Amino acid sequence: MTTHCLIACIETYLERLAAEKGFSPHTVRAYRNDLLAFTAFLADRPADAPLDREQLAGVGLDQVDGLSLRRYLGQLHGQKKSKTTIARKVAAIRSFFRHLHKTGVLQDNPVEGARAPKHGKPMPTYLVVDDMFRLLEAVVPEGLLGLRNRALLETLYSAGVRVSELAGLDVEDVDFRNGTIRVLGKGNKERIVPVGRKALAAIEAYRQALAAADVSAPAGGALFLNNRMGRLTTRSIARVVERFARACGLPVPVSPHALRHSFATHLLDAGADLRAVQELLGHRSLSTTQRYTHVSIDRLMAAYDKAHPRR
Repeated sequence: MTTHCLIACIETYLERLAAEKGFSPHTVRAYRNDLLAFTAFLADRPADAPLDREQLAGVGLDQVDGLSLRRYLGQLHGQKKSKTTIARKVAAIRSFFRHLHKTGVLQDNPVEGARAPKHGKPMPTYLVVDDMFRLLEAVVPEGLLGLRNRALLETLYSAGVRVSELAGLDVEDVDFRNGTIRVLGKGNKERIVPVGRKALAAIEAYRQALAAADVSAPAGGALFLNNRMGRLTTRSIARVVERFARACGLPVPVSPHALRHSFATHLLDAGADLRAVQELLGHRSLSTTQRYTHVSIDRLMAAYDKAHPRR
């Protein structure tokens, strides 16, 4: 087997994910961490040791085979890693070596038969309609921050966008006349999403307040701004959602993604077509969207058990 430096091959692969596949910086970072952790295992580094690339530079591709991967999985199980975490790490390793084999760096794929542990996907966390409205109305639309926060939450729920898509919105992406926003989703795929009147009104009120405050537009034309008038980050958006969810005393952990789940569940409960919801969410696979039908079915079954005279 070739003795290519494993670290060098990883970096080349990650550059391809970003440049050719359009993977987000967050996804590339996750792949890097998982692949470096496997490299550290091959170098006999302690599992909790910092990932020092210089110390890992001596690891070659010839050290990888099916047995080494099984030993690594054994270590992960011994560390009580969850099935989801192990499956993600195995997927990253398999994808990397599949790339090396496809591009001719390796004649044979040493981890071709590797299988990730089966794990059930958790059901989406969502808010019932009344709780969703409580959360939206908890934000007092006063002052720049109040107006911004109301616009944030209204847009998350109205359009069902990912938090990264919301953070990436520019002013020019909002089409007030047609009632839509243009978002850049996973894999740099652009889509046009309808947005409701209340969300558009909240965005307009926020933009008018910015204009009245004579705030200079930041570079890039970001729609939602932080205190320093720069683009709001995904983490900052999550903190806004968490703060108002706690203020409402909501019974479930609430994240920006929970608002996306709520959007999808409420549409399906109201009779929306599954394919249409798939398009709105920007899901590549219909099976991903079908998870929300399970939520709706569970609610139907609960109603049936409660009300039917011969249940």
